[in-house]
Amino acid sequence: MFNHPIIDALFVLSVVIIWFMLSYQFILCVLGWLYSHRAERERRELAARPLELPRVSLLIPAHNEEVVLDQTLAAMTALRYPEGRLEIIVINDASTDRTGEIADRWAEEDARIRVLHLSAAERAGGKAAALNRAMRKARFEAIAIYDADNAPEPEALLHLARQLAAHPELGAVIGTFRCLNRKKNLLTRLINIEGVSYQWIVQAGRWMLMEVCSLPGTNLIIRRSAFEAVGGWDAGALTEDAELSIQIYEAGYKIKFVPYAVTWEQEPEKLSTWFRQRTRWARGNNYLVAKHLPRLHSIRPRRLGLELLYALGMYYVCFAAIVLSDLVFVLGLFHLVRITVLGPFWEIWMLALALFVAEVTLALSREEGEDSLSNILLSAVSYFTYCQMWIAVVVKAFFDDFVFRKARTWAKTERFVMAPRAAKSEITACGVTKS
Repeated sequence: MFNHPIIDALFVLSVVIIWFMLSYQFILCVLGWLYSHRAERERRELAARPLELPRVSLLIPAHNEEVVLDQTLAAMTALRYPEGRLEIIVINDASTDRTGEIADRWAEEDARIRVLHLSAAERAGGKAAALNRAMRKARFEAIAIYDADNAPEPEALLHLARQLAAHPELGAVIGTFRCLNRKKNLLTRLINIEGVSYQWIVQAGRWMLMEVCSLPGTNLIIRRSAFEAVGGWDAGALTEDAELSIQIYEAGYKIKFVPYAVTWEQEPEKLSTWFRQRTRWARGNNYLVAKHLPRLHSIRPRRLGLELLYALGMYYVCFAAIVLSDLVFVLGLFHLVRITVLGPFWEIWMLALALFVAEVTLALSREEGEDSLSNILLSAVSYFTYCQMWIAVVVKAFFDDFVFRKARTWAKTERFVMAPRAAKSEITACGVTKS
């Protein structure tokens, strides 16, 4: 059995890093729980205030979305927003299916809908480039973004716009996204737990701690002046939303998380689809860190620098520590290595699992029906399975970007048909609408 002081030191370091990240996440989790109560009070206060809501141009980028676009536009036209203050622009991004035809039909039936048809030559640059082109056609002072598979709840946009009207320091406001097909299979159940946890821990917790949030790809509204101040979306970024977040903060604005503005979206039902999507996210994070890390000392406000360090730490330092501790644990089971450092490491492992499950359970408790026994048990299972799958994603993204130098191309997430009745039952099952 092999042992060496370096192995001992690396193992102890990995344990320290893992516990540091878990402890930070737990602080964010508690702050997110506290923010949920503050947000509910603010929701009632804003609903009672007479506010002049901004006129909104709602953009929907759509490339080959014929299987979902009808349901999406049905949800958009059902949004409760003052008459004459909303336009809906469907960006037919060089689709080769019936996307353009469906969008044109809806435009004929509803005067609020316009369609922007982009040619194949104009499609270069993916979602970011499509949004930049649509911005030139948008007429109003606030810009809302929804993905083509989204079904926002009727007052989702209204909640976002109220925040923008009440707080001039905000450059953007983001809502919550929920998993429409969360009951489909084991993967979608795990994705649902991940999504709820991320939003109530990272988004809500960071806003409560230092008023920092990151734009998601959907269910958001941006002040046009903030958008124009930063020059639009970076077409070279695979996660254009995260890149735009940094620019908005540097321009002197803030981004606020509004958890009661809810949209429902499809999530991958196959592991291969999930892996491609998450790899794109990880490569987008690589781009973000590589672009901004060299100027970490000069970036303002300073809390943005902390966020970049957090992204670097979560994707590489923490995952490297997890891989190392897993490797030592497995080799130890086969008596190939031995840790000579004395300590209650088995108890530390169990406490880390307990802390992880406690964090997820507290986050799940903020969404009605999600803190079920089955979800709590699944969160424990995900610690050893789903979370470990992210390591493969990060490794793949690292080699794609820094070893093979592969071109960054937009990988569209696969869509699928959901019967309207089934989709409606999925949305109402949680009873999350509190407006």
